[in-house]
Amino acid sequence: MKLKQLFNVLALSCILSILLAGCEKANKDVDTSAIDGSAIGEVSGVWTKGSTQVIKGDIVIPAGKSLTIEEGVTVLMDTVAKPEIIVKGNLYSLGTEQNPVKFTVNDFYKTDAKKFGKMWGGILAAPSCAELVLDHTILEYGGSTTSDASTSVKQGLYKATAGENLPVLWFSNVNGKLIVTNSVFRNFQEDCTYIEGGKIIFANNVFYTTGVTGGEAMNFKSGCLADVAYNLVYSTNTNALKLSNSGDRTPQAYIIAYNNTLVNTGWRRPTAKGGSVWVEATVRAELYNNLFANTRFGVKRDTKKPEDSRSVFKNNWYYGYDQATVNQFQPTAEVVAGVNDVISTKAGDNDPKFVNYPLNTSVNNAVFNTSWDFHLQAGSPALTKGITTFTRHYAAGITANGVTYTSPAPANFVGAFGTR
Repeated sequence: MKLKQLFNVLALSCILSILLAGCEKANKDVDTSAIDGSAIGEVSGVWTKGSTQVIKGDIVIPAGKSLTIEEGVTVLMDTVAKPEIIVKGNLYSLGTEQNPVKFTVNDFYKTDAKKFGKMWGGILAAPSCAELVLDHTILEYGGSTTSDASTSVKQGLYKATAGENLPVLWFSNVNGKLIVTNSVFRNFQEDCTYIEGGKIIFANNVFYTTGVTGGEAMNFKSGCLADVAYNLVYSTNTNALKLSNSGDRTPQAYIIAYNNTLVNTGWRRPTAKGGSVWVEATVRAELYNNLFANTRFGVKRDTKKPEDSRSVFKNNWYYGYDQATVNQFQPTAEVVAGVNDVISTKAGDNDPKFVNYPLNTSVNNAVFNTSWDFHLQAGSPALTKGITTFTRHYAAGITANGVTYTSPAPANFVGAFGTR
């Protein structure tokens, strides 16, 4: 072999050796485990940080097993199959502020015509579900209507009939633990949540653009012991909070709701039942420091099936941009009068002085602008009208998945946000 040919062979060998070594090193550095994936049928284990999981049909977390969803996971729903997520075991959706978990559909489908979702089902937790945690989780564009073929109907879950609009979240274990914090519910057909029991914390969540012809943000029934605090609810079709003891489960529903901000709720409902907070059927309710801005009615009761006589309503704040709104805040047999409530008879009184929200926004508007800021300006009269002397259920916390979640302490201001 000539010297030049030998040199070329040696050079090529060196290049191949380098490339192979590089490939070997690259393979060692790369996580070759299954990160992205697709699912249908039974699932459990861990969906790893930052992955995308394509849900091609109904999935079931079996009893006695758990599914943990790590931060930054996108759970992408098939809009043809319209999947339901059936939780018989435990579900832990653990996002972070920077990297939330997201239950969603392909961006292609997120059009104005589809703003009320219906493109997948919901998270339906059977009575065997012991723990369910949604932390820093975004849920959007679901709430489809059941059919005879739906897994929930076949298994007798939720209302177990065809033709029902599914909630984003249904929970039904009176002995279970339900934690929903720092999460966003948006673009759903009807109810965001429908809760039939459990030890419950709902805190620091945002609800908007939900409900075509009906539906509440948080709907609690008998069996629920819940702390509900620091939530923002914008333009639900009906109530921000429906508090009821219906269902004859033990314990009696006992809901403590404080420091929530409710804006424009209830106006899009075709018939005037409620519009901000509805209490009925011997529910025991305590409401403190809640801010009602341009909502339809204040706290409203079913006079035929009223709330428990031990219920307490104190230090809530009411603002109406126009006289029609203010008139509906006035106490009657149906509209509850609270102790130390801030309410006037004149349009424009009690301006809470939000940092950035046009108070003349149409009450029928369902489109949420994420640049709005519902913090209170320095000098807002609402900064000093709260009360902190009541006892909440879970000051000592609820432990789920080895983590203790406490309901936040009440504030001296009203609403979900003080000053920045």
